[in-house]
Amino acid sequence: MPLAVDIRKTFQSAERRFTLDVAFSATTQRLVLFGPSGAGKSLTLQAIAGLLHPDEGTITLHGDALFDSARGIDLKPQARKIAYLFQDYALFPHLNVRQNIGFGLQKGWLNPRARIAHPRVDYWLDALELRSVAGNHPAQLSGGQKQRVALARALIAEPRLLLLDEPFSALDSALRQRMRRELSDLQTRLDIPMVLITHDPDDVAAFGDQVVQVNEGTVRESQPFTGYARNTT
Repeated sequence: MPLAVDIRKTFQSAERRFTLDVAFSATTQRLVLFGPSGAGKSLTLQAIAGLLHPDEGTITLHGDALFDSARGIDLKPQARKIAYLFQDYALFPHLNVRQNIGFGLQKGWLNPRARIAHPRVDYWLDALELRSVAGNHPAQLSGGQKQRVALARALIAEPRLLLLDEPFSALDSALRQRMRRELSDLQTRLDIPMVLITHDPDDVAAFGDQVVQVNEGTVRESQPFTGYARNTT
């Protein structure tokens, strides 16, 4: 995955000063940002997606500059062609499954029709086994179904990179294991580059072909995954 990040951003409040200073280059199709809550993982993901403006530095994808402070480049999120799966999935509660997926094809904020007919929507309904709940709204879905709808909405736009923010944290243990397998199989089949952030060693074991350890806003280590011992205390 030709993704390179080298950015700095300082946050200042009356109570705290926090500096994000991360630099890494992805060398695999699966990269995990691993570290405790508050380490700066989500901020890094937001910067890659274009939702956060760094103070300085560069972000490149496939050799294209997404952000370059020296050259005045800061592409808008839509221009980056990056899919971002939020931790809470961010589904539209007033839209059914078919509409939520179809929203990824829309320009602007016009809601798709309730019975939107589009071959790519149908493809993802079938690919992620959502056809039976296509007319349901998010409140009627299980946690796993919500995640699959969010994935379908993200992938229907054919992004160059998939970003996932703690994608399994809201699921129970059994469903987490199943969704890890499903996501792993899907990513392998599509061969789409993926950056996932987590504080769970099991996620690292499943997806960490390359692991970037982040703590207190800085990269502590970037290396291929060789295994982490679980803390059982």
